Amino acid sequence: MMRGTEDRERLIELLKRDALRTGQFTLASGRTSHYYVDGRKVTLSAEGAATIAAQVLEVLANHPEVTAVGGLTMGADPIVGATLAIAPSRNRGDLRGFLVRKEAKGHGTGRLVEGPLEPGQSVAILDDVATTGGSSLQAVSAVEAMGATVACVIVVLDRLEGAADAFAAKGLTFHALTTIRDLGVEPLEAFHPEMTVLPEHLA
Repeated sequence: MMRGTEDRERLIELLKRDALRTGQFTLASGRTSHYYVDGRKVTLSAEGAATIAAQVLEVLANHPEVTAVGGLTMGADPIVGATLAIAPSRNRGDLRGFLVRKEAKGHGTGRLVEGPLEPGQSVAILDDVATTGGSSLQAVSAVEAMGATVACVIVVLDRLEGAADAFAAKGLTFHALTTIRDLGVEPLEAFHPEMTVLPEHLA
């Protein structure tokens, strides 16, 4: 438990130092945000990847039914790789990974889900930053269409803009390693209560 607490505190420090920017930012939707988080600044660093992977595996200790981890490219890619890399040292050498394309390949096998995922497997969906949960839900739909079962969704940072409610509505267990408030920042809807939270693919 102490190791897990230390990992979480270190992750918060890394997110604050490397991923968080405050100021005025225009989002793709046209909304103005008082902060921006670039999760890949941490997931694609050696220390960040290892710290995140350790926490993912700690969550998975409570989900022994999970035999594979994956998510929507590109946010999930480095997290999946890092988790698999240290899994054998955490007695999870059986764990497998998969990646979900945003659209199926137009050549070859035309697969939407890449990797050794088989029907009947229980999986965890991984992502770096959750806003309304759209990216993870897209991955959920893809793996369920293959006949797999989603045991939980794990994200590095929850922006607290509706993802938890979206997952709950689908009956999905949700674990956020950190939230935007852990970084000392209020979520967008609290900062601008008059704003309407848009679906993630529009934000």
